[in-house]
Amino acid sequence: MAIKYHNLSLRFFSKPLMINKYKIPSLPLAQDVETKAVLKRLAPAHRRLAELKGVARTIPNEQILINTLTLQEAKDSSAIENIITTHDELFKAELFIESLTSPAAKEVQNYANALRRGFELVRRNKILTDNHILGIQEILEQNKAGYRRVPGTELKNQQTGETVYKPPQDYDTINRLMQNLSDFINDDSLSDIDPLVKIAIIHHQFESIHPFYDGNGRTGRIINILYLVTK
Repeated sequence: MAIKYHNLSLRFFSKPLMINKYKIPSLPLAQDVETKAVLKRLAPAHRRLAELKGVARTIPNEQILINTLTLQEAKDSSAIENIITTHDELFKAELFIESLTSPAAKEVQNYANALRRGFELVRRNKILTDNHILGIQEILEQNKAGYRRVPGTELKNQQTGETVYKPPQDYDTINRLMQNLSDFINDDSLSDIDPLVKIAIIHHQFESIHPFYDGNGRTGRIINILYLVTK
């Protein structure tokens, strides 16, 4: 699995994830992940983020930037899941939500609302808990299904139908792993690795757990953004 943020590209467990018997480890990881190659990528990545932060602080009303980037992120992230809409639809939806007719536009609007809600939560609380993640996914999917309780979830190759990964099937395991992930996200005493390395591990762990019936990819990408906000 490759996770790329600007000039930072990290690759963790790409082969084990494709094996049905992959066992999800508890965090923090036992092995050293800050290799020489990874550390070389961190400096330019931090520099890009610092530039973005500096530009953002020059804008008199940061809400203008937040609203615009939220819609762009919602559009692009949803497109990965083949939920396609246009900027025109999204900006109209911001003004006339009751006139939304496109199912894709509604889903992207839900994503934008979930991201905004998450942004408010982490700005106020300075942490991102498993309960916050549940609330964000509820807005995204417009239901209260929560963590998976019914077994049978498998990730398959869309071309061949082959099962390439089977995430945890029982609720107790999913709940335990998500609580462990929440601790890892918020308790920096558990690991002193660089936040941009940590975010890759968080993303891989969340997608490996695959805790929800639907919306795991989009929820995982929202978590990425919100973790950066907390840092």
